[in-house]
Amino acid sequence: MRYDTVRLLCFFDLPMETAQEKRTYRLFRKKLIENGFVMLQFSIYYRICPNRSFAEKYKQKLQRAFLPEGNVRLICVTEKQFEEMVLIVGGKTRQEELVGNRKLVSI
Repeated sequence: MRYDTVRLLCFFDLPMETAQEKRTYRLFRKKLIENGFVMLQFSIYYRICPNRSFAEKYKQKLQRAFLPEGNVRLICVTEKQFEEMVLIVGGKTRQEELVGNRKLVSI
């Protein structure tokens, strides 16, 4: 496994009190999925990128999303750092089991 591959993680908390806030949340989540992000946990999504400059393209796309309120954070971690994540409670998602640290998967 080459370690120039990175994972771009997106952590977000968006308000969901009003109908408009719920709509904004749904549109942001849809934008993540359309751009190849996969849910790791509720409000934590990630995307595998071949390198940091490729990840930068997605950072810029997400920065252009109009979000009037809330909190959105992005961080880029190497595959090695991602693999070292410790799971304290629960289990790996089906997606994590299928993909693991491989870029392409055939089912």
